Amino acid sequence: MGKDLATAEPAAAAVFRSADDALGFGLSGLCFEGPETDLVRTEITQPAILTVAIAAFRAFEARGGRPPVAAAGHSLGEYAAHVAAKTLSFEDAVRVVRERGRFMQEAVPEGEGAMAAILGLDLPAVTRVCAQAEGGEVVSCATANGPGQIVIAGHAAAVKRACEAALAAGASRAIPLQVSAPFHCALMEPAARRLSVVLASATFCDPSIPVYTNVDAAPVATAAASRDALVRQVVSSVRWEEEILRMAKDGIDTFVEFGPGRVLAGLVRRIRKDLRVFSVSDAAGLTATLQALQS
Repeated sequence: MGKDLATAEPAAAAVFRSADDALGFGLSGLCFEGPETDLVRTEITQPAILTVAIAAFRAFEARGGRPPVAAAGHSLGEYAAHVAAKTLSFEDAVRVVRERGRFMQEAVPEGEGAMAAILGLDLPAVTRVCAQAEGGEVVSCATANGPGQIVIAGHAAAVKRACEAALAAGASRAIPLQVSAPFHCALMEPAARRLSVVLASATFCDPSIPVYTNVDAAPVATAAASRDALVRQVVSSVRWEEEILRMAKDGIDTFVEFGPGRVLAGLVRRIRKDLRVFSVSDAAGLTATLQALQS
């Protein structure tokens, strides 16, 4: 991933070189060539996705793309949003997210946690289902991605009970997810504590543009608030639908997704069909987006 961007755009290639230098190993080679068995390790996945996102963004800037008036990102993507907003340097961010991935992986022993996508129920209904299924364990909403698409996380047995209860309550599907840990729930508290120490040592500036946060679905404007939101995010639900609706309410009508894939673009379209949405994951997407924004 990101290879054709790096080949076509010097600004993107420079980001991959910076990632290799900051991390002390060849992340770019893993992004371009694999193997997938290494890329799917959370401590590699997180810096890899961040690097591709910022490579795409730098290529967009170098080709004359309009500067953003605000930024947002889904979970890990909030770090990319802060790099775009100049809250954090890319080098600091890529080092932090590698540690973030490791901390999140180590927070819960393998097999003890789980995540599942619940389709066809709204957030209040899923919240009730989780409360009924807890049974002294943890299960809660991890991400509210859009209408009828909510992900839950927690202890494996509690997640299974919640899936059964969700289907009984009218969910169209309850799909177990292949993940390495139960992200964005209270089981991540050990990771949040360790991450807070790492973030305290990173240099934060006040964002140059508003950055909308997952944990509050609202913009932050200071270095301290940015750091605090990134710590709280680890154990909190990603309020993506609320976040996009708040941005639209604040007058933002055009969104560009930077990074591998088009998942967020699809979610934004589900949330508000009237919003303009583009994706830059490769050189072709970069050219198409630039042309569309100029029209």
